[in-house]
Amino acid sequence: MIPVLVVDDEPMVCAHLRTILDSAEDIEVVGEARDGAEAVESVLGLRPRVVLMDLRMPGVDGIVAIERIGALAESPAVVALTTFDDDTHVVRALSAGAIGFLVKTTPAEDLINLVRVAADGHTVMSPEITHRLLGASAGDRSRAESARRRVAVLSDREHDLLGCLGQGMSNADIAGRLFLSEATVKSYVSRMLTKLDCANRTQAGLLAHEAGVVAPPTRE
Repeated sequence: MIPVLVVDDEPMVCAHLRTILDSAEDIEVVGEARDGAEAVESVLGLRPRVVLMDLRMPGVDGIVAIERIGALAESPAVVALTTFDDDTHVVRALSAGAIGFLVKTTPAEDLINLVRVAADGHTVMSPEITHRLLGASAGDRSRAESARRRVAVLSDREHDLLGCLGQGMSNADIAGRLFLSEATVKSYVSRMLTKLDCANRTQAGLLAHEAGVVAPPTRE
């Protein structure tokens, strides 16, 4: 079972998400929290694998909560819950350590599948918001130049890996694309995140897009 904590100050939103997720045989909503402070306490007490975190809440907001959860010895995967007009908060949430973000109106089947993806430690991003964020970044020349300077420290192999992360590929997918073992990919990714000062794969993936780094083509 994948234990999930839902954090939102709107009871109706929590009830909606619980109904959807509890319909899956392998997912269980183990708790709900109404603000960031309660979310941190619930993570400590309930030990969820995935936290769905609203960003704008009274008191301790979701971004502060993500930072506090990320500082725990054993932190779960945190996915930011957002709306279509919340780009600024999404960027801050990723910087705070969220592994991705979903809009609250994500269809039920997609939500269930993406929670499974998050539980496996992979990047989760709503395509609509990702495209908008990347479009805004593409129009910011200084940001693109900064991204290219950051990735200049990478080796050719690490550039290939970064491009794969930009496509949201898992370690298994990357291993198949680059003809490496999953253990080697995991080691490369860990070192690369340190070099780039990225908190997680999601930040690295967005950096890849900003710097124009693409995955190598599939070899027949």
